[in-house]
Amino acid sequence: MFSYQRNFTLPTEAVTSEVFWGLLRDPKTIANIEGYRQTGNAQLKRRLPAFMFQATFDETESKSGKMGRWRKQAATRLTGLVVMDVDHLENPLQIFQGEELRMKSEELGIVLVYITPSGKGLKIVFKARPEWGNLIDNQHRMAELLGLEVDESCKDASRMSFVCREEDILFINEKELFSYENREFAERYEEAYRQGQSKATRTLSPEPGLRRKLPNADARLALPLKGEGETSPQDTSSLPLREGPREGLPLYHGVEYSKIIEAWLEGKTVEPGDRHRTSLILADHLRYITDNDAGLIEQILRETPFVKEIVDERNEDVAMTVKSAQEFKMYKNIPNRMREALDKAGATANGGEDLKDVVETPLREMNSQLDEWGGQLERLFGEFPALRDICKGLKRSQYPAAVFVGGGLLMTLMTRCTYRFYHRPEELRRLNNSTLIIGDPASGKSFATRLYKLLSTPIVEADKVGKEAINAYRELVKTKGANKDRPKKPKVIVRIHPARTSNAQFIQDMVNAVEEVDGRPMQLHMLTFDTELDNTVTVQRGGSWIDKQSMELKAFHNEEDGQAYSNVDSVMQDFEVTWNFIYTGTPIALKRKVNEQNFGSGLATRLTCIPLPATNFEMMERETSIDLESDKRLEMWARRLDRMKGLLPLEKIVDELYDWTARRMMDALENESKAEEMLLKRCAYHGLNFSAPFIVMRHWGELHQDGDMWCGTFETDDTDWQLAELLTNIQYACQRHYFGAMAETYFDNKMKSAYANVQHRQKTVECFNRLPEEFTNEDVMRCFNLGSVDSARKKTFRLWRDHLVEKIKEEKRGEKALFRKTGIMLP
Repeated sequence: MFSYQRNFTLPTEAVTSEVFWGLLRDPKTIANIEGYRQTGNAQLKRRLPAFMFQATFDETESKSGKMGRWRKQAATRLTGLVVMDVDHLENPLQIFQGEELRMKSEELGIVLVYITPSGKGLKIVFKARPEWGNLIDNQHRMAELLGLEVDESCKDASRMSFVCREEDILFINEKELFSYENREFAERYEEAYRQGQSKATRTLSPEPGLRRKLPNADARLALPLKGEGETSPQDTSSLPLREGPREGLPLYHGVEYSKIIEAWLEGKTVEPGDRHRTSLILADHLRYITDNDAGLIEQILRETPFVKEIVDERNEDVAMTVKSAQEFKMYKNIPNRMREALDKAGATANGGEDLKDVVETPLREMNSQLDEWGGQLERLFGEFPALRDICKGLKRSQYPAAVFVGGGLLMTLMTRCTYRFYHRPEELRRLNNSTLIIGDPASGKSFATRLYKLLSTPIVEADKVGKEAINAYRELVKTKGANKDRPKKPKVIVRIHPARTSNAQFIQDMVNAVEEVDGRPMQLHMLTFDTELDNTVTVQRGGSWIDKQSMELKAFHNEEDGQAYSNVDSVMQDFEVTWNFIYTGTPIALKRKVNEQNFGSGLATRLTCIPLPATNFEMMERETSIDLESDKRLEMWARRLDRMKGLLPLEKIVDELYDWTARRMMDALENESKAEEMLLKRCAYHGLNFSAPFIVMRHWGELHQDGDMWCGTFETDDTDWQLAELLTNIQYACQRHYFGAMAETYFDNKMKSAYANVQHRQKTVECFNRLPEEFTNEDVMRCFNLGSVDSARKKTFRLWRDHLVEKIKEEKRGEKALFRKTGIMLP
């Protein structure tokens, strides 16, 4: 009897025939599978129960102290069943059909075959044979017999298999499935699995009389067997002869290439196991200092000691290494590692100009990326019309900055709304932003003032009443003085504050800005807008408005703060910091705001810093007419969102953001970069906060009025996620652009480059750049230095989900799947 787990948080339970069919017929199961097949949303798949055909589990204690049969490899009890996963099938229904195959299933020991939740794979459950070996050995043997390719990730006994629908069952032997037990197999291999040993124990050798090719099997999954159509190693005798290495090596700027390579290796010995990969990277870098001459690069490699070793040991194909390197994308500037080697070897020509290029290259790449992001936003104008009005009159490369300013103002209007996040979902979150728009003087930052004047209108009008009351009170105080008729100071709501605001006044107004929303008091957001970040930083260095950085830090998560001063006007109480601020400024002002000395405060990851591109002497398009309708529409939306309240139904967006963050965290792990991990952690908050107002406006017709307030629920979709994902990607790229070097310095205690503003080019980016424009999974395995094709497939899938690549050719018999780059991975 095997086991199942209803969800990841519960212990496993035994599976009976009634439980099995109940799970398959459950309406929730059916709905989640159908939704997953239609949308590809992995969250729907993860909500499914899962079988563990290969094991049951002893009762153990969980991390929280609860006893149960938890899915732990160390608590494994083998059932004697094996599950084999077959992926990437275009039509699984054709794979396991035919009465002949069903009749032979008993001979093969198959007890269950079903289509996986994706609709593109099969699960084949069969009885283990001890003489074949352990679980993965059995899978290899069965795959050999059926002419299929086994998924190596199924080697562990505790592996989960998500349930299917009843109609997805292609074959079942109920009598064997629910009662089978093989104690001989368990006694032989159980202890090894408990100790985490699940690798194959033997190599395949053909077993006559057992091979059964599945009828109509997808050809690309078939594996040739020894003795059955196996091709011999390629006969190269008929191939054209390659031009051999040329005699004599030229110099590069008067320096021998061998000296440059010594500097490139930094005196390190290339260990066995790293030599081919290192030679490939070296061949790539040599292209930049050999005029990309393949023959010369091959000759240089052949005279390099560690390459000579692998040529002597195994006749390494150096020409093929050079050919692979030449398929990598070639950039304008020499790679940093080769540039540093040239400096050490004294071979740098006109070094000052080269270093200038290194500093300017990230800026040029960012300007190009801003234009690309602007194009993506432009394609969303039809679904999110407010984006068009916000970006009116701007160049496409300025759209990202405009959308973030507009989003920051719109979310402040939605101060009465909340949402739940995947981190501590029990807490109600608010829409918070700390936005800086960074550009050179005269780079077009004035658009922010236009948006502020239009979108802050409801708050400005509400504040007018409070300001007039305060000014009237102060006039009376001047008249009455300190006598007993002195009037009582009115308690008013004023939410907009200039940068030059004393802390006492700011805190008092923040504490006063309370409204009752759905029967409970809610502290509304303060708002600060300033067109000169430099001025903001300066005025906060002195006077009674000194140093609001502590509140800037706490504002992002509405953390608690407090004060207890002795003067009469100071409010003595604790409060939540509800404050959104938007500043425009120059890169120099940003450097004063966030630098190496204060980087550890955490302000950088709370800031949304969006660059404005250089103008490059280009004039903006001249407006020949005045468009007042655009302004009126923005004011209309401002008034609507200002009257909105309630819990925002953004659960699907939150689920997608969780997956997005998990993929980026895997990249950080591959790069072994604590800096990437640090800059990544808050990006999902930014993406959700800034997209929320636009998503709400898109679904406005599904809301209703409650008195003078708007509220209600709606269903988000892929288009909503498209905007949220784009804004999250922009935030993450800009974080790395502005703070990547500081983060590396923070963790490594040294600069990764001679210039603080030069970004550390991550391993992931370098590996991606090495990929040819069109590539296979084998290229991914080679360029990313991965250990298996399966790991390469997972990496390719992550690149596809991030819209960096597209599939242009499916995998077929004798032909590999082919992919094409579609995007740029920024450093």
